[in-house]
Amino acid sequence: MRFVAALVGLFPLPALAQDWNTEPANAPYVAAFAGQTRAPVLPDVALTVTPLAQGLEHPWGMEELPDGRWLVTERPGRMRIVGDAVSAPIQGLPPVHAEGQGGLLDVAIAPDFAQTRRIWWSYAEPRGALNGTAVATGVLSADETRVQDVQVIFAQQPGWASDAHYGGRLAFAPDGALILTTGERSDRRARVQAQDPASHLGKVIRLNPMGGPAPGNPALPGWAPEVWSIGHRNVQAAGFGPDGQLYTIEHGPLGGDELNRPQAGRNYGWPIITYGLEYSGAAIGQGQTRAPGMEQPLYYWDPVIAPSGLVFYDGALFPDWQGSLLVGALAGQALVRLTLEGQTLQGQAITGEARYLQGMARIRDVAVSRDGAVMILTDEDNGALIRLTPQD
Repeated sequence: MRFVAALVGLFPLPALAQDWNTEPANAPYVAAFAGQTRAPVLPDVALTVTPLAQGLEHPWGMEELPDGRWLVTERPGRMRIVGDAVSAPIQGLPPVHAEGQGGLLDVAIAPDFAQTRRIWWSYAEPRGALNGTAVATGVLSADETRVQDVQVIFAQQPGWASDAHYGGRLAFAPDGALILTTGERSDRRARVQAQDPASHLGKVIRLNPMGGPAPGNPALPGWAPEVWSIGHRNVQAAGFGPDGQLYTIEHGPLGGDELNRPQAGRNYGWPIITYGLEYSGAAIGQGQTRAPGMEQPLYYWDPVIAPSGLVFYDGALFPDWQGSLLVGALAGQALVRLTLEGQTLQGQAITGEARYLQGMARIRDVAVSRDGAVMILTDEDNGALIRLTPQD
């Protein structure tokens, strides 16, 4: 209980919002349009913080089961069920490359899980000297001790000798397609493949849940059939908005985290255009932030927040948050909320930003429970699944 007492003692946190909104940018770039960065600061909100589980080793992804318990992954390669207690690791998962940023990543459950018990997970797949992002599916046994009938439905190509930038976020589309985000593996020799539509590196991937490309993917010359959009860096947040459209957020380098609304067959620029710099402070490529045929982000951060996990709020406990976009921040160590206006890509705008729980922990994933609570995972050796509700 020491963990609970320490957290409760932090709330309400000091008002730090103005500090992050006036911090100097790393890159000397100018936004392409008003509101593309540094949206007005939203009022702070006091939260009640209730840890449901702790002692999780770098938890990465979560999904609520029909009975209100949570399926949670840990990056070293474990998947557990969290309810009143934390289960033993579920057996039957394939080996993972648990080095650097690699390991067991996200998890998703079938819309008809109550009948089929089918789940999906993304992971860094070991391939000898190489590795790559993969997705597998299987059936959770009735006694919940193992996954059965495991099939690998996607393996990112090419494999690469890198321990970084796997992407790995999963999301089911309203039409039943399974979205997977990938990274461009960080290596400068690999990053250029984000612009190669035949490669899976630095892409949004759209799959048939049992394998192969989903119907309706771009039928463009030279494009791998699974590829939905290109020109991404390291996408670790993906979800569908009230408008039914896909939203993703990717890690920038030194500056330039991006919120995008990926459209079929579009190019989102990396590494040709970016609002960030190399970690050395040097320009990336020609130092461009825009180019013909390449899309602008809906919003970007500089300095970065290191985004991971997103969800649109649609619960009852926070009525003022309806339709807001919630984002986990790793480097930013906060729960970030964005408000949006407009329902079309051209007319949509970010109208406000808030950061809650500042300095508490690296937040790896965020979800909304069926009762309207906000759920977060903290990315630490002693990570936690935490429930957030209004303080009153």
